[in-house]
Amino acid sequence: MPINNLHREKKAYFITGTDTGVGKTLAACALLQAFVKQGHKVVGMKPVAAGCVEAPAGLCCEDVENLRAASNVVAPQEWVNPYALISPVAPHIAAEQAGVEVNLEQIDKSFRQLSEMADVTVVEGVGGFVVPLNDRQDTADMAEMLGLPVILVVGMRLGCINHALLTAQAIRHKGLRLVAWVANRIDPDMSAFDENLRALETRLAAPLLGVIPYQAEFNPAAASGLMDLNILNSCK
Repeated sequence: MPINNLHREKKAYFITGTDTGVGKTLAACALLQAFVKQGHKVVGMKPVAAGCVEAPAGLCCEDVENLRAASNVVAPQEWVNPYALISPVAPHIAAEQAGVEVNLEQIDKSFRQLSEMADVTVVEGVGGFVVPLNDRQDTADMAEMLGLPVILVVGMRLGCINHALLTAQAIRHKGLRLVAWVANRIDPDMSAFDENLRALETRLAAPLLGVIPYQAEFNPAAASGLMDLNILNSCK
């Protein structure tokens, strides 16, 4: 559902990344917690998750649990994570191994249900922006169906400039708005960090939402204070 079709007080964002393992969940949780601090009702969603494990309540994913912990709206698990897959591989392969097919219409339905419960809904993608979900569609198609403004998480390491610019190009090719980006320092020993950051600020046609220093342990609370929500609040 396009964001413009939601109630005017409601907001939703799609979080994507330059690759897998670049900190999408960290940025999404930080964003959720930042909105909570402003008094909003917020909920996180991860439509497709691979690498899940068996738990008493069903398949469980650490990313999904972190999103739920950062949210202050309690929602059904099947809305927050419609597709939980066991194999820690590309989602279309994990889905095939599980004998299921990822259905974008079902994801859109779950998103609509979640967005009715909260002021802010944060949807985290899986892997990079063009990861296959089934034989015909990928995460870019999912983002296009939801029609949400996109926040790009850049994993700051060697090669990140090329990855970020290609991802931004793919986002715009889908007709979506790149409204902001987050620099997440995943390599503590990255050379010329400041120079790379400036290069991205110059070349990415979107404002920098925040810079997350290297974290040895997952700490979205520390990162939440680094998110400049004024940037998102000013987006029309």
